[in-house]
Amino acid sequence: MTEPTPEGAAGGLTVRDLWKVFGPAEAKVAAARGAPDPDAIVAAVAAQGGTIAVRDVSFDVKPGEVFVVMGLSGSGKSTLVRCLTRLIEPTLGKVDLDGEDILAASPTRLRELRRKKFSMVFQHFGLLPHRPVLDNIAFGLELRGESKSVRMERARAMLDLVGLQGLADRYPEELSGGQQQRVGLARALAGDPEVMLLDEPFSALDPLIRRDMQNEVIRLHHDLRKTMVFITHDLAEALKLGDHVMIMRAGQIVQIGRPEELVARPADDYVKDFVRDIPKSHVLTLRWVMRDATPDDVLDGPVFAPDTVIRTAVHAVAASERPIRVMDDGKLVGVVDRAHVLEAIAGGDAA
Repeated sequence: MTEPTPEGAAGGLTVRDLWKVFGPAEAKVAAARGAPDPDAIVAAVAAQGGTIAVRDVSFDVKPGEVFVVMGLSGSGKSTLVRCLTRLIEPTLGKVDLDGEDILAASPTRLRELRRKKFSMVFQHFGLLPHRPVLDNIAFGLELRGESKSVRMERARAMLDLVGLQGLADRYPEELSGGQQQRVGLARALAGDPEVMLLDEPFSALDPLIRRDMQNEVIRLHHDLRKTMVFITHDLAEALKLGDHVMIMRAGQIVQIGRPEELVARPADDYVKDFVRDIPKSHVLTLRWVMRDATPDDVLDGPVFAPDTVIRTAVHAVAASERPIRVMDDGKLVGVVDRAHVLEAIAGGDAA
């Protein structure tokens, strides 16, 4: 989904050795000097009491990508996303935005970062019931001290961007769930943040509206190239939206990879169980099923890029008696024949 990001682009996140401990042991863990010792932290929590909600988590989010954190209830994903902006204070670790240490930020600087660099969209929309749509969208700009003319102009632009033309004067109770969440997205975008944090924003919506909102996120991301960290418990949603997906369990990372990597090469039985019912042809790309060309191949058939999803190419492959070429920047990188595609569609091992 993500195209190459220009050098120096803003919105890159680096998370290293992040821990969040709740309970009596947190003070002792936080006071520890030097590099975190996972065994010592676990022992301290066991001895003094508490819960490890986020355990030694490290990952990178590139500028302009959609990074999805996926896990079941209790996996630590929502605690993690709140630690990124210190809505929940991490116990240990490091969070950098474009090289700036968020955990070292003063209260004044942290408020500025939350208002100008980050935005959040939650499952519960949090709209102000006594204000019309346009004022709800402009609310964050009002808190920043922007003039009324500036914030109204920006709010109207965001209203059009999320497809809510004609609803500026409606109140939240007059909107459907999907429309309310669009207002939430517009409000988050109004401040032109570098990073959008979306914590299960569509979980309360019915399936059809949820699908529409997923498509809306894809469209907005394509148009705006914002860095997004998206939290979900739904694997299909994660695979649809994410450039990279991080699967968590019990506060720990189980696997990080591109959607096709998780489906083709699950790290363990836990991930394998998750992806078992996912149609491989809807996720895997030709890169995963192509083979090297041989002197016997007659290469005059269709041409596709290696990142083409298998189901997109299936008709061309099925209609051709010859292998199709997989080209990357004008260079032949492999070929795909009918047998490989049929195996993938049937759910066979594409590794």
